[in-house]
Amino acid sequence: MTRFSSAAKNGLTPAALEALLREVGAARYHNRHPLHHKMVSGALSKGQLQAWALNRYCYQAVIPRKDAMILARAEDPAFRAEWRKRIEDHDGTNGWDGGIARWVKLATGLGLDDAMVKSERLALPATRFAVGAYLSFCTERSLLEAVASSLTELFSPVIIGERVPAMLAKYDYVTEDILAYFKPRPVQASRDAEFALAYVLKHADSPRKQQAVIDALVFKCDILWSMLDALEHAYGENGHIPPGAFGPGAA
Repeated sequence: MTRFSSAAKNGLTPAALEALLREVGAARYHNRHPLHHKMVSGALSKGQLQAWALNRYCYQAVIPRKDAMILARAEDPAFRAEWRKRIEDHDGTNGWDGGIARWVKLATGLGLDDAMVKSERLALPATRFAVGAYLSFCTERSLLEAVASSLTELFSPVIIGERVPAMLAKYDYVTEDILAYFKPRPVQASRDAEFALAYVLKHADSPRKQQAVIDALVFKCDILWSMLDALEHAYGENGHIPPGAFGPGAA
């Protein structure tokens, strides 16, 4: 059981549940991670930014796949009509003119080879495990839990608002064009989070379900945090890059 507990005997009101979910994000979202703080302070090397972009691609690439799994389990046509916008945002109209393609543009703008990025073969093992765990969670847990795990998007505009201006100011080789991925994301994330939050507040109608959605959001925050932990362990000051993973300077 997490320390974020739905302790009320008869469950929380929707407002109280929303407040608790936002508390989870305030405490555990990865804008609090030391690596994020180093990024926005300008303390990362180009190789470290490359490693971040390369590994984050694995997460970006799995998003439409996990959303497809959620779609496949949803019986409500109105839900599916809304949720499929997420896949369109990331895949675009032809598979390579959406958010994933813009992330590849970010990675190649930092000097990485596009084929290498798309192959994911040089990503950290911990990154692949974390991404796989997220896909499995959205495939195997209840639809309500899968939707709740997406509520990290409530906090996405905050981290983008910190990251983008700082990267443009602190790294002279980073341009607005390289960071084009982020331009539509605050609007998209806010739209998606509003829909997901309304769904969760409506369907988490028992103490058991409320605890499940709280735990789902904690799990997702842990996924994002663990990815930055892995990057810091591998590429930080006393880095330990595992065999077969990306090495700065080798791009």
